[in-house]
Amino acid sequence: MVVLAVFVVRALSPAFVDEQLSDWQLPDRVQDTLTLAISVIIESVPFVFLGILLSAVVQVWLPHGVLARHLPRNPVLRRASISLLGMFFPVCECGNVPLARGFMVGGFTVSESITFLLAAPILNPITIITTHQAFGWDGHILVARLLGGFLIANVVGWLFSKHPDPQSLLATKFAAACATGSTNGHDHEHGGLGRESRFSQTTEIFIRETSVIMPALFIGSAVAALTQVFVPRSVLLALGSNPVWSVLAMMALAFIVAVCSNVDAFFVLSFGSTFLPGGIVAFLVFGALIDVKMLALMRTTFTSHTLIQITVVVGLMSAALGLLVNYVA
Repeated sequence: MVVLAVFVVRALSPAFVDEQLSDWQLPDRVQDTLTLAISVIIESVPFVFLGILLSAVVQVWLPHGVLARHLPRNPVLRRASISLLGMFFPVCECGNVPLARGFMVGGFTVSESITFLLAAPILNPITIITTHQAFGWDGHILVARLLGGFLIANVVGWLFSKHPDPQSLLATKFAAACATGSTNGHDHEHGGLGRESRFSQTTEIFIRETSVIMPALFIGSAVAALTQVFVPRSVLLALGSNPVWSVLAMMALAFIVAVCSNVDAFFVLSFGSTFLPGGIVAFLVFGALIDVKMLALMRTTFTSHTLIQITVVVGLMSAALGLLVNYVA
């Protein structure tokens, strides 16, 4: 509303505005920061809303368990198929946590749910579209992200499938909820819900996910803009041009800023001219799977020890992928 009011005043009285503001201007650095931050937000918002809307639709309107019944029986092929379910559930990592919890209640094993949880943020149409929109085919960033996300999710799922006591990987409260067939009291069977109730739940989910995702987008956009404007260019060039430090620095940034996987390609696009492609790939892969926000959400389902193990394996594989991209590029 404030932005709209500014445009209205500008359109109705441009001469007055020019006269009043001619002697008052924001410093150049502040103007550059606002320009960079707003440009990222404007590019990202349509995809964010589309992802949130689809997330609400698939959670409320799609019959629970309809996909699980058609998965292969072979464990390896089953996990590989599960890692591609994100194509049917085009949501960010925030929405994938309740979906994975529902899958476990519906009969998925712990390792299968972990595979879905790690693969879905990358292997979904919204993330693929935004990554291609931001980078196209330059530097093999899109291909490396998709293949890397698929490989990491399946390797982690395979490792946890070898655990002798999978139930010990779950948080105590969630393990008890699985035993009763519900997750925090939410019923995943939608067959008995009326149309009005479904619309009400769809609206509720849309509002809730918007309130979670949009602040992260705004904060992430501001951090990217502030970094580009206020961090000395020599520091960025020193980190970004080093094959190793470019990967590690971008992974640390991805962990801290916790940008939604549906829009993180637009966030990191401004670093593309400074950092090597491997650093960009490491950011896009590691940040989509593990960040401070994601760990907080996953803690509702898994133990802290399990999350440490997942973080270490994903971090090592993401770093190796980034280094490989830098070597090839």
